[in-house]
Amino acid sequence: MLDIKLLRKDPDAVSAKLQTKDPSVNLAPILKIDDEVRKLKTKGEDLKNSRNLLSKQIGEKKRAGEETTSLMQEVSGLGSQISALDHERTEKEKELFDLLSRLPNLPRDGAKSSPDPSDNVVLREHKEKPTFSFPHKNHVELNEKLALFDFKRAAKASGSNWPAYRGNGAKLEWALLNYMLDVHQENGFEFWLPPLLVRPEIVHGSGNLPKFEDQLFKIDDEDYHLYLIPTSEAALMGLHYDEIIHKEELPLKYVSYTPCFRREAGALGAQERGLIRMHQFNKVEMFAFTTPEQSEAIFEEMLAGAEELLKGLDLHYRVCELVTGDMSFAAARTIDLEVWLPGQDRYYEVSSISHCTDFQARRSHIRFKCKQDKPEYCHTLNGSGLATSRLMVALLENNQREDGSVELPLILHKYLNGMKELK
Repeated sequence: MLDIKLLRKDPDAVSAKLQTKDPSVNLAPILKIDDEVRKLKTKGEDLKNSRNLLSKQIGEKKRAGEETTSLMQEVSGLGSQISALDHERTEKEKELFDLLSRLPNLPRDGAKSSPDPSDNVVLREHKEKPTFSFPHKNHVELNEKLALFDFKRAAKASGSNWPAYRGNGAKLEWALLNYMLDVHQENGFEFWLPPLLVRPEIVHGSGNLPKFEDQLFKIDDEDYHLYLIPTSEAALMGLHYDEIIHKEELPLKYVSYTPCFRREAGALGAQERGLIRMHQFNKVEMFAFTTPEQSEAIFEEMLAGAEELLKGLDLHYRVCELVTGDMSFAAARTIDLEVWLPGQDRYYEVSSISHCTDFQARRSHIRFKCKQDKPEYCHTLNGSGLATSRLMVALLENNQREDGSVELPLILHKYLNGMKELK
């Protein structure tokens, strides 16, 4: 959430930057309600001061044995006015909070302004695109003989677009997860297995509510009002909700494995069949709480960790700085790692490293302080490290042989009891 003081100070500049992420942003209603809230607060404080003065006069008159009935009636009338003003202000503050909650984070200074993801800036590439001397297949076609996952049986249990890994497919998925968790822990990230269901205020704090309500799965009955996590970013941040962290403890660097759940309403297309886009997928997530001074270094550390994984898997990938219109709601800066998928004839993101400044911490009341200093909002950063579904597609499609078998990266052999290929 943005600081309302920033909007008051320079609304035109803030509006212009926000509109590069979301052209529908309009600060006028927010500033109007903010002005009304401040006027109601001032009026209420004036009335309370008047009531206090009258109460003091009543006390003096009573001690002098004088009549106080009219003054007491006046105090009672002021009390009614104050209650009505407080109620009106509370309702206006709720409206203001909701409108502020729908504003995205400001993109950082220097971010390329464009609504078009095709304008993302390619910073560098690793390796060359693979070439094939035979007609190559996509991962769904390869799976017909390899039997790594089964969407038909998953559909029996849950409906369309839910995965079920089997046999060597399940082993490969598990090998990828263990490989990634090992690397991140070696890089100093603490391993967590967080809850998969979280409270509404936690999802709000991460920036997924209220804007992305229709993309989330939830439980809502008389006993529970919880959301299935769209990514473990929400759960990891929720571990420190409404907390003041000692400055000496920062940075806190966490890594987790969880399934992730998304409705992906309107997102599924014919070209994104198989493992490309599903309602449930596995992901290893990096998350960090930092001071503002530490955050840039941790951003680079996360990026380097994600690249280390792809280099270890010997995959061709590219590193892209996102334009403002392609950034996530909560991010001030995002760099994507994209792998080449021959079966789709395009790049797909397998990691997004995002710097969210104090945006999420302000929504989640997460601060830090040193001794007697005034608490400050933390900076938060998150990064996929990595999402496995598209990663598996990349391994299958890039390492396929003419006979339909698939060579497995050397680094995974020890996680697969020495298995070197799928055939």
